[in-house]
Amino acid sequence: MKNFHPARHIEFQVLADHHGHTIHLYERECSIQRRHQKIIEETPSLALSPELREEMGNAAVKAAKSARYANAGTVEFLLDEENRFYFLEINTRLQVEHPITEMTTGLDLVRLQIEIANGRELSLGQADIRPRGHALECRIYAEDPEKDFFPSPGTIRFMKEPGGPGIRIDSGIYQGFEVPVDYDPILAKLIVHAGTREGARAKMIKALQDYTILGVKTPIEFMTDVLNSEPFREGRVFTDFIPAHFSGWKPDRDLADVAMMAFLAHGQGKAGKKKTSLGTEKAPSPWDTLGNWKL
Repeated sequence: MKNFHPARHIEFQVLADHHGHTIHLYERECSIQRRHQKIIEETPSLALSPELREEMGNAAVKAAKSARYANAGTVEFLLDEENRFYFLEINTRLQVEHPITEMTTGLDLVRLQIEIANGRELSLGQADIRPRGHALECRIYAEDPEKDFFPSPGTIRFMKEPGGPGIRIDSGIYQGFEVPVDYDPILAKLIVHAGTREGARAKMIKALQDYTILGVKTPIEFMTDVLNSEPFREGRVFTDFIPAHFSGWKPDRDLADVAMMAFLAHGQGKAGKKKTSLGTEKAPSPWDTLGNWKL
């Protein structure tokens, strides 16, 4: 058994129908992980040259065809420092990080998966897949990065989501939502797209700064620090990225205090509802109460 250190986790999205047609939708860089599970993904990967990308994509398609696979799926590889890649597994489903592929290709993978299941033939060839720009995804978990990402169940007391062009949120939570301890602690996925990697990185940082969830712990501030770090900016991401660069990470206490002020102000606003000019009741949000500031 070989030990690869450092190594990258690279995966290729594939689509295969029941008529013998199989294509790939290019790669996703999934090397930033905690407890061997991905938390930040991006596409394209800075590690792949055009030649290596083509070779790995062809290998992914060959693996799917060899298994007579029909569905949307993900072929996963380890990539070592000498750009040698090794097969890990095929995930026979859509992955959590599939939105970044959707953002760069403009394709609806959920719809395509359903059409394949319904027996339809793929209308796309490999030459039709032309990714544009760069996309990043941050998984927003209910967990505490100060305590080795231990789950943080509880009630979401307040939340504010970012928005704008090139920003997408896949979420099923809301203010007052009870986060249970029984399931995977993922709350939402924050996805951004821009013309360049640096543009996507800056957009994601701004989106994370505009994202507030109170009542449970989340890695939002932690991921902001990751994206701001020199190793990430330079694309030096490997599966040991977090223990190598962020062991013993602590949050900025000043920002935590501001978040608590926002929560308290929000509660006071609820207690003192005021009448609008139309006679309806409206509670000021913490953003109204505290003036011009941001997390």
